[in-house]
Amino acid sequence: MTPLFGHDAAVAAFRAALDSGRLHHAWLIAGPEGVGKATFADKAALRVLAQGMGPVDASGLDVPDDHPVVSLADAGSHPDLMRLERVAKGEGTEIARSIVVDQVRSLNRLFSTTASLSPWRAVVIDSADDLESPGAPNALLKMLEEPPPHTVFLLVSHQPDRLLPTIRSRCRILRLGPLGDDAMASALRAALPDSDEDEIAALVAAGDGAPGRAIAWRGLDLAGLDREMAALADEGDPTGGRRSALAHALALKSAQPRYEAFLVRAPAKIAAAARTRRGPALAQALMLWERATDLASFAKRNSLDPQGVAFELGGLLAALADPGRRAA
Repeated sequence: MTPLFGHDAAVAAFRAALDSGRLHHAWLIAGPEGVGKATFADKAALRVLAQGMGPVDASGLDVPDDHPVVSLADAGSHPDLMRLERVAKGEGTEIARSIVVDQVRSLNRLFSTTASLSPWRAVVIDSADDLESPGAPNALLKMLEEPPPHTVFLLVSHQPDRLLPTIRSRCRILRLGPLGDDAMASALRAALPDSDEDEIAALVAAGDGAPGRAIAWRGLDLAGLDREMAALADEGDPTGGRRSALAHALALKSAQPRYEAFLVRAPAKIAAAARTRRGPALAQALMLWERATDLASFAKRNSLDPQGVAFELGGLLAALADPGRRAA
Protein backbone atom coordinates (compact mmCIF):
# COMPACT_ATOMS: atom_id res chain seq x y z
CA MET A 1 0.00 0.00 0.00
CA THR A 2 1.13 3.58 -0.61
CA PRO A 3 3.25 4.75 2.34
CA LEU A 4 2.25 7.81 4.33
CA PHE A 5 4.89 10.45 4.96
CA GLY A 6 4.61 13.13 7.64
CA HIS A 7 1.40 13.94 9.53
CA ASP A 8 2.74 12.39 12.74
CA ALA A 9 0.39 14.38 15.00
CA ALA A 10 -2.71 13.29 13.07
CA VAL A 11 -1.55 9.67 13.07
CA ALA A 12 -0.96 9.80 16.82
CA ALA A 13 -4.37 11.37 17.47
CA PHE A 14 -6.19 8.70 15.47
CA ARG A 15 -4.23 5.85 17.04
CA ALA A 16 -4.86 7.21 20.54
CA ALA A 17 -8.61 7.20 19.89
CA LEU A 18 -8.53 3.73 18.34
CA ASP A 19 -6.38 2.19 21.06
CA SER A 20 -8.52 3.71 23.81
CA GLY A 21 -11.60 1.84 22.59
CA ARG A 22 -13.45 5.13 22.15
CA LEU A 23 -13.03 5.71 18.44
CA HIS A 24 -15.28 8.51 17.17
CA HIS A 25 -17.64 7.27 14.46
CA ALA A 26 -16.81 9.98 11.88
CA TRP A 27 -13.53 11.69 10.98
CA LEU A 28 -13.04 14.60 8.61
CA ILE A 29 -9.56 14.43 7.09
CA ALA A 30 -9.05 18.01 5.92
CA GLY A 31 -6.23 19.83 4.16
CA PRO A 32 -4.84 20.98 0.80
CA GLU A 33 -5.03 18.70 -2.22
CA GLY A 34 -2.18 16.29 -2.68
CA VAL A 35 -0.81 16.17 0.88
CA GLY A 36 -1.86 12.56 1.52
CA LYS A 37 -5.39 12.82 2.94
CA ALA A 38 -6.77 9.90 0.90
CA THR A 39 -3.76 7.76 1.81
CA PHE A 40 -4.34 8.64 5.48
CA ALA A 41 -8.03 7.70 5.24
CA ASP A 42 -7.36 4.41 3.45
CA LYS A 43 -4.65 3.41 5.91
CA ALA A 44 -6.77 4.41 8.91
CA ALA A 45 -9.66 2.31 7.61
CA LEU A 46 -7.44 -0.76 7.20
CA ARG A 47 -5.88 -0.24 10.62
CA VAL A 48 -9.34 -0.21 12.24
CA LEU A 49 -10.37 -3.38 10.40
CA ALA A 50 -7.09 -5.16 11.09
CA GLN A 51 -6.96 -4.19 14.75
CA GLY A 52 -10.55 -5.39 15.10
CA MET A 53 -9.29 -8.87 14.23
CA GLY A 54 -6.56 -8.82 16.89
CA PRO A 55 -3.22 -7.18 17.75
CA VAL A 56 -1.33 -5.67 14.80
CA ASP A 57 2.46 -5.78 14.79
CA ALA A 58 3.10 -2.44 13.10
CA SER A 59 3.39 1.18 14.17
CA GLY A 60 1.28 4.19 13.24
CA LEU A 61 -1.44 3.38 10.74
CA ASP A 62 0.55 0.64 9.05
CA VAL A 63 -0.74 -2.89 8.57
CA PRO A 64 1.69 -5.68 7.54
CA ASP A 65 1.50 -6.51 3.84
CA ASP A 66 0.69 -10.14 4.61
CA HIS A 67 -2.33 -9.29 6.77
CA PRO A 68 -5.64 -10.55 5.28
CA VAL A 69 -7.24 -7.10 5.24
CA VAL A 70 -4.50 -5.81 2.92
CA SER A 71 -4.97 -8.45 0.22
CA LEU A 72 -8.74 -8.18 0.41
CA ALA A 73 -8.65 -4.37 0.18
CA ASP A 74 -6.19 -4.48 -2.72
CA ALA A 75 -8.58 -6.80 -4.56
CA GLY A 76 -11.56 -4.56 -3.77
CA SER A 77 -13.28 -7.45 -2.04
CA HIS A 78 -13.10 -6.69 1.68
CA PRO A 79 -16.68 -7.32 2.87
CA ASP A 80 -16.52 -4.71 5.66
CA LEU A 81 -14.99 -1.85 3.66
CA MET A 82 -16.63 0.51 1.17
CA ARG A 83 -15.08 3.42 -0.66
CA LEU A 84 -17.13 6.15 -2.34
CA GLU A 85 -15.58 8.26 -5.09
CA ARG A 86 -16.47 9.68 -8.46
CA VAL A 87 -16.80 6.92 -11.04
CA ALA A 88 -16.56 6.64 -14.81
CA LYS A 89 -19.68 7.52 -16.77
CA GLY A 90 -21.21 4.47 -18.41
CA GLU A 91 -18.61 2.48 -20.33
CA GLY A 92 -16.46 5.50 -21.14
CA THR A 93 -13.37 6.86 -19.41
CA GLU A 94 -14.86 10.25 -18.49
CA ILE A 95 -15.18 10.61 -14.72
CA ALA A 96 -18.45 11.90 -13.28
CA ARG A 97 -18.38 15.32 -11.65
CA SER A 98 -20.02 14.18 -8.43
CA ILE A 99 -20.68 11.36 -6.01
CA VAL A 100 -24.42 10.87 -6.46
CA VAL A 101 -27.07 10.05 -3.89
CA ASP A 102 -27.45 6.44 -5.09
CA GLN A 103 -23.79 5.81 -4.27
CA VAL A 104 -24.35 7.03 -0.72
CA ARG A 105 -27.49 4.93 -0.38
CA SER A 106 -25.52 1.90 -1.54
CA LEU A 107 -23.83 1.98 1.88
CA ASN A 108 -27.02 0.46 3.26
CA ARG A 109 -25.85 -2.87 1.79
CA LEU A 110 -22.86 -2.71 4.10
CA PHE A 111 -25.01 -1.86 7.10
CA SER A 112 -27.78 -4.40 6.42
CA THR A 113 -25.67 -7.33 7.56
CA THR A 114 -23.30 -7.91 10.45
CA ALA A 115 -19.60 -7.33 9.91
CA SER A 116 -17.79 -10.38 8.54
CA LEU A 117 -14.18 -10.43 9.72
CA SER A 118 -14.32 -8.35 12.90
CA PRO A 119 -16.88 -6.20 14.72
CA TRP A 120 -15.86 -3.20 12.60
CA ARG A 121 -16.88 -1.72 9.26
CA ALA A 122 -15.24 1.24 7.53
CA VAL A 123 -16.37 3.76 4.92
CA VAL A 124 -13.97 6.06 3.05
CA ILE A 125 -15.42 8.99 1.07
CA ASP A 126 -12.93 10.59 -1.30
CA SER A 127 -13.87 13.30 -1.38
CA ALA A 128 -16.81 14.65 0.58
CA ASP A 129 -16.46 17.84 -1.48
CA ASP A 130 -17.73 15.83 -4.48
CA LEU A 131 -21.07 14.85 -2.91
CA GLU A 132 -23.83 16.04 -5.24
CA SER A 133 -26.14 18.48 -3.47
CA PRO A 134 -28.64 18.28 -1.99
CA GLY A 135 -29.37 14.56 -2.06
CA ALA A 136 -25.98 12.97 -1.42
CA PRO A 137 -24.92 15.19 1.53
CA ASN A 138 -28.33 14.80 3.16
CA ALA A 139 -28.27 11.02 2.74
CA LEU A 140 -24.82 10.92 4.35
CA LEU A 141 -25.94 13.24 7.14
CA LYS A 142 -28.72 10.85 8.10
CA MET A 143 -26.16 8.05 8.47
CA LEU A 144 -23.86 10.24 10.55
CA GLU A 145 -26.76 11.23 12.79
CA GLU A 146 -27.69 7.59 13.43
CA PRO A 147 -24.43 5.73 12.84
CA PRO A 148 -24.47 1.95 12.72
CA PRO A 149 -22.57 0.42 15.64
CA HIS A 150 -18.85 -0.28 15.17
CA THR A 151 -18.68 1.74 11.95
CA VAL A 152 -16.12 4.41 11.19
CA PHE A 153 -16.61 7.02 8.46
CA LEU A 154 -13.50 8.69 7.04
CA LEU A 155 -14.34 11.77 4.94
CA VAL A 156 -11.61 13.37 2.84
CA SER A 157 -12.10 17.09 2.21
CA HIS A 158 -10.02 19.74 0.45
CA GLN A 159 -12.47 22.51 1.39
CA PRO A 160 -14.21 21.52 4.63
CA ASP A 161 -15.79 24.97 5.04
CA ARG A 162 -17.95 24.21 1.99
CA LEU A 163 -19.47 21.10 3.58
CA LEU A 164 -22.78 21.19 5.41
CA PRO A 165 -22.17 22.53 8.92
CA THR A 166 -24.24 19.64 10.24
CA ILE A 167 -21.86 17.16 8.60
CA ARG A 168 -18.81 18.94 10.02
CA SER A 169 -20.36 19.04 13.49
CA ARG A 170 -20.70 15.26 13.57
CA CYS A 171 -17.08 14.63 12.64
CA ARG A 172 -13.85 14.86 14.53
CA ILE A 173 -11.56 16.97 12.34
CA LEU A 174 -7.96 16.06 11.62
CA ARG A 175 -6.11 18.72 9.63
CA LEU A 176 -3.24 17.57 7.43
CA GLY A 177 -0.94 20.38 6.38
CA PRO A 178 1.72 20.63 3.66
CA LEU A 179 4.78 18.42 4.13
CA GLY A 180 8.22 19.76 4.91
CA ASP A 181 10.91 19.45 2.27
CA ASP A 182 12.46 16.31 3.76
CA ALA A 183 9.14 14.47 3.95
CA MET A 184 8.28 15.72 0.45
CA ALA A 185 11.52 14.36 -0.96
CA SER A 186 11.00 11.00 0.77
CA ALA A 187 7.46 10.74 -0.58
CA LEU A 188 8.57 11.59 -4.11
CA ARG A 189 11.49 9.15 -4.04
CA ALA A 190 9.11 6.39 -2.98
CA ALA A 191 6.58 7.27 -5.69
CA LEU A 192 9.12 8.00 -8.46
CA PRO A 193 12.03 5.60 -7.94
CA ASP A 194 13.40 6.29 -11.43
CA SER A 195 13.74 10.05 -10.88
CA ASP A 196 17.15 11.57 -10.27
CA GLU A 197 17.84 13.99 -7.42
CA ASP A 198 17.62 17.05 -9.70
CA GLU A 199 14.07 16.13 -10.72
CA ILE A 200 13.14 15.34 -7.11
CA ALA A 201 14.44 18.75 -6.02
CA ALA A 202 12.47 20.49 -8.79
CA LEU A 203 9.28 18.67 -7.83
CA VAL A 204 9.79 19.47 -4.14
CA ALA A 205 10.00 23.16 -5.07
CA ALA A 206 6.96 22.99 -7.34
CA GLY A 207 4.76 20.89 -5.07
CA ASP A 208 4.48 23.36 -2.17
CA GLY A 209 4.32 20.54 0.35
CA ALA A 210 1.88 18.39 -1.65
CA PRO A 211 3.55 15.29 -3.15
CA GLY A 212 0.40 14.20 -4.98
CA ARG A 213 0.28 17.55 -6.73
CA ALA A 214 3.98 17.43 -7.58
CA ILE A 215 3.63 13.96 -9.10
CA ALA A 216 0.63 15.05 -11.18
CA TRP A 217 2.62 18.04 -12.45
CA ARG A 218 5.66 16.04 -13.50
CA GLY A 219 6.80 16.91 -17.03
CA LEU A 220 4.56 20.00 -17.43
CA ASP A 221 7.37 22.58 -17.70
CA LEU A 222 6.21 24.39 -14.59
CA ALA A 223 9.33 26.52 -14.69
CA GLY A 224 8.17 27.95 -18.02
CA LEU A 225 4.67 28.52 -16.67
CA ASP A 226 6.11 30.30 -13.65
CA ARG A 227 8.18 32.56 -15.92
CA GLU A 228 5.06 33.56 -17.85
CA MET A 229 3.19 34.33 -14.64
CA ALA A 230 6.16 36.29 -13.29
CA ALA A 231 6.27 38.39 -16.46
CA LEU A 232 2.58 39.25 -16.07
CA ALA A 233 2.99 40.09 -12.39
CA ASP A 234 6.18 42.14 -12.84
CA GLU A 235 5.55 43.89 -16.15
CA GLY A 236 1.77 43.91 -16.51
CA ASP A 237 -0.06 43.43 -19.80
CA PRO A 238 -1.40 46.77 -21.09
CA THR A 239 -2.32 45.39 -24.54
CA GLY A 240 -3.69 42.04 -23.35
CA GLY A 241 -1.40 40.22 -25.76
CA ARG A 242 0.62 38.37 -23.14
CA ARG A 243 -2.39 36.90 -21.33
CA SER A 244 -4.13 36.14 -24.65
CA ALA A 245 -1.16 34.04 -25.75
CA LEU A 246 -1.07 32.24 -22.40
CA ALA A 247 -4.84 31.63 -22.43
CA HIS A 248 -4.73 30.27 -25.98
CA ALA A 249 -1.91 27.87 -25.11
CA LEU A 250 -3.64 26.62 -21.97
CA ALA A 251 -6.96 26.10 -23.78
CA LEU A 252 -5.55 23.37 -26.03
CA LYS A 253 -6.91 19.92 -25.20
CA SER A 254 -3.38 18.59 -24.81
CA ALA A 255 -2.66 21.32 -22.25
CA GLN A 256 -5.39 20.27 -19.79
CA PRO A 257 -2.94 19.12 -17.06
CA ARG A 258 -0.94 22.33 -17.42
CA TYR A 259 -4.14 24.39 -17.24
CA GLU A 260 -5.10 22.60 -14.03
CA ALA A 261 -1.66 23.40 -12.61
CA PHE A 262 -2.20 27.04 -13.59
CA LEU A 263 -5.47 27.12 -11.63
CA VAL A 264 -3.48 26.27 -8.51
CA ARG A 265 -0.31 28.25 -9.17
CA ALA A 266 -1.85 31.55 -10.24
CA PRO A 267 -3.58 32.21 -6.88
CA ALA A 268 -0.40 30.99 -5.13
CA LYS A 269 1.67 33.51 -7.12
CA ILE A 270 -0.65 36.33 -6.02
CA ALA A 271 -0.50 35.13 -2.41
CA ALA A 272 3.31 35.18 -2.54
CA ALA A 273 3.22 38.76 -3.84
CA ALA A 274 0.83 39.78 -1.04
CA ARG A 275 3.32 38.61 1.58
CA THR A 276 5.82 41.22 0.38
CA ARG A 277 3.41 44.18 0.49
CA ARG A 278 2.07 46.60 3.05
CA GLY A 279 -0.75 49.14 3.26
CA PRO A 280 -2.97 49.74 0.21
CA ALA A 281 -0.77 47.52 -1.98
CA LEU A 282 -1.32 44.63 0.42
CA ALA A 283 -5.08 45.24 0.47
CA GLN A 284 -5.16 45.20 -3.33
CA ALA A 285 -3.10 42.00 -3.53
CA LEU A 286 -5.40 40.29 -1.03
CA MET A 287 -8.43 41.33 -3.08
CA LEU A 288 -6.77 39.90 -6.21
CA TRP A 289 -5.92 36.68 -4.39
CA GLU A 290 -9.51 36.27 -3.19
CA ARG A 291 -10.86 36.79 -6.70
CA ALA A 292 -8.31 34.40 -8.20
CA THR A 293 -9.01 31.72 -5.60
CA ASP A 294 -12.77 31.95 -6.08
CA LEU A 295 -12.45 31.89 -9.88
CA ALA A 296 -10.10 28.90 -9.92
CA SER A 297 -12.31 26.95 -7.52
CA PHE A 298 -15.50 27.77 -9.44
CA ALA A 299 -13.82 26.91 -12.75
CA LYS A 300 -12.80 23.46 -11.50
CA ARG A 301 -16.23 22.65 -10.09
CA ASN A 302 -18.17 23.84 -13.12
CA SER A 303 -15.86 23.06 -16.06
CA LEU A 304 -15.72 26.66 -17.29
CA ASP A 305 -14.10 27.52 -20.61
CA PRO A 306 -10.32 27.23 -19.99
CA GLN A 307 -9.40 30.05 -22.35
CA GLY A 308 -11.71 32.55 -20.68
CA VAL A 309 -10.64 31.50 -17.20
CA ALA A 310 -6.94 31.65 -18.05
CA PHE A 311 -7.35 35.11 -19.61
CA GLU A 312 -9.16 36.43 -16.52
CA LEU A 313 -6.60 34.93 -14.14
CA GLY A 314 -3.87 36.45 -16.30
CA GLY A 315 -5.53 39.83 -15.83
CA LEU A 316 -5.47 39.41 -12.05
CA LEU A 317 -1.77 38.57 -12.22
CA ALA A 318 -1.11 41.58 -14.44
CA ALA A 319 -2.85 43.86 -11.95
CA LEU A 320 -0.05 43.09 -9.49
CA ALA A 321 2.34 45.12 -11.65
CA ASP A 322 0.54 48.35 -10.81
CA PRO A 323 -0.74 48.48 -7.22
CA GLY A 324 -2.93 51.47 -8.07
CA ARG A 325 -4.67 49.77 -10.98
CA ARG A 326 -7.80 47.67 -10.63
CA ALA A 327 -7.97 44.35 -12.48
CA ALA A 328 -10.11 44.34 -15.60
